[in-house]
Amino acid sequence: MIPLKRFATAVLLTVSTGAAAQSYPARPVTFIVPFAPGGGTDITARTVAARLTQLWKGPSVVVENRGGAGGVIGADVVAKAKPDGYTLLIANVGTQSINPTLYPKLPYNPDSAFAPVSLVCELPFVLMASPKFAPNSVQELIAAAKAQPDKVTYASSGSGGSPHLTAELFQLLTGTKLTHVPYKGGGPAMIDLMAGHVDILFASVLEGSGHIKAGKLKGLAVTHAKRNPALPDVPTIAEAGVKGGESGSWIALLAPAGTPEPIISRLNADVKAVVADPEVREKLIGQGAVPQSTTPAELQKLIDADLARYGKIIRDKNLKAD
Repeated sequence: MIPLKRFATAVLLTVSTGAAAQSYPARPVTFIVPFAPGGGTDITARTVAARLTQLWKGPSVVVENRGGAGGVIGADVVAKAKPDGYTLLIANVGTQSINPTLYPKLPYNPDSAFAPVSLVCELPFVLMASPKFAPNSVQELIAAAKAQPDKVTYASSGSGGSPHLTAELFQLLTGTKLTHVPYKGGGPAMIDLMAGHVDILFASVLEGSGHIKAGKLKGLAVTHAKRNPALPDVPTIAEAGVKGGESGSWIALLAPAGTPEPIISRLNADVKAVVADPEVREKLIGQGAVPQSTTPAELQKLIDADLARYGKIIRDKNLKAD
């Protein structure tokens, strides 16, 4: 038999939690983006934040960039935040499925620090080249790289991130040796690519499609099984002659562990509504993303599957975080 005092406390806690969920959100909510402004994660976060602000008709959603250490710094902010639904993480495959293997020690326990809310979208990658880079196709790139090993440079949003691992896979499949130039986020990497300071970059179609359409970058291939609606003229990596080179990322919303289930459910339902909104879908698809919401359990299953997949690449290639 449960003691009366303990039972009363449990009832009060349940009632107060339910009341808090019903009034949520009562003040501004902060999305922590663990990368610099301008990258695919940041672009998606701002799209979702703007629509959620409209949906909630009052409390705004503020996007705060806390880049550094491949997303670890921003993720740590959320891991240590009060679990009340007001500080949330806009995560991607790197923060949740790569960093736990890449970094020998994290300032939080990746297995227990976060509560999954929902997937927001999938992000196919595109291999882009600087306008100053002579090759205009994947085969020309491979030929140039083989002719002068280590001379061709490739940027990434950070060591060990999914764009970096995609480039490692590309080298393995093509027998090439490229020189890695890591940046603290996709935005700075893109800027230097357009300026010609680096030769190529694997990044999300969402990040690169606008620059390719504007003629500021050359799209060589999308690392997906199908051509992307945002870049219909850019061949798939298989069409370009590299079999098995498919790769990509995803973006999701997570909360600190311990966030009340009613708040998680409210957030999940509202994110689902935002992702299904025709205007949001059109914007994300036009930029190259694939809008997709999930249950918290489905998101956790995705995180775990990619953790196993990318963990093997990291261990096999003995990759280390800078």
